[in-house]
Amino acid sequence: MHILVVGGTGFIGQHLAGKLCAQGHKVTIPTRAYGRARDLLVYPTATVLQADVHDEAVIDRLMARQQAVINLVGILHSRPGKPYGPDFERAHVQLPRKLAQAACRHGVARLLHVSALGADPAAPSMYLRSKADGEAAIRAAYQAAAGAGEAPGTYTLFRPSVVFGPQDNFLNLFARLARWFPVLPVGGADARMQPVHVDDVARAILNALTLPSAAGATYELAGPDVLTLRELVALAARASGRPRPVLGLPDGLARLQALFFECLPGQPLMTRDNLDSLKADNVASRGIASELGVVPTPVAAAVGYLRR
Repeated sequence: MHILVVGGTGFIGQHLAGKLCAQGHKVTIPTRAYGRARDLLVYPTATVLQADVHDEAVIDRLMARQQAVINLVGILHSRPGKPYGPDFERAHVQLPRKLAQAACRHGVARLLHVSALGADPAAPSMYLRSKADGEAAIRAAYQAAAGAGEAPGTYTLFRPSVVFGPQDNFLNLFARLARWFPVLPVGGADARMQPVHVDDVARAILNALTLPSAAGATYELAGPDVLTLRELVALAARASGRPRPVLGLPDGLARLQALFFECLPGQPLMTRDNLDSLKADNVASRGIASELGVVPTPVAAAVGYLRR
């Protein structure tokens, strides 16, 4: 199968590309930063192209002759806005819309899109609201194509909880902080989440590619453990060999801490919008659907990569 993987140089994409190529799929991975794709060049059936996937003309060229497209693009931070900032609008709403419309125009059989657990237009954070509108944009594009008499393919939506695994920016962050601080102060410490291993996410996407029942489906992807952020931070510190006490910050102090991080150069460790996401528990309504053929990995069984 010829598959276009948008966002393939990211955390999930790096793991998914290897699985796709191992099954003999021909994978095209566009990226604006060719250097980020060095690890993908070892796969004989992967083609890495320097391209701007936000350009509709570029999307049309990339989509030609593809049988499936997988969208993994996601960002954690954006400038503020209502109902969300322009960066979230561009990455989480406009891009999925453009990809869905192009997939319909080119008769691509499958579009698989990674959203987020908790996506809801009334969610407390810009991040989750934009993810919900991205899903809606995909549904609208397929409905419009069908209404125009076209014969579009099908789409599948995935809503993963926070994803962990080697090279993640979640548990690795807390493990690094444990190297430098005797106490780990955390906002939203009592928020509950259900972390899912990156290989489980990649396997679910891979299996859904050829699964007839995945057409039009929305799948929640979560692990077997429901843990508070406080428990996850403590686990990451222990797994790194540096156990640390975790101090839960009251909301006002947590927002001051996040504001401070926002003012620092580079990608912030935490933003006020990240804190807003923690106002709603990130827990699935049920386990991973059995037809996806995934047995979720417990967090404690797969954090050896944190040991330094």
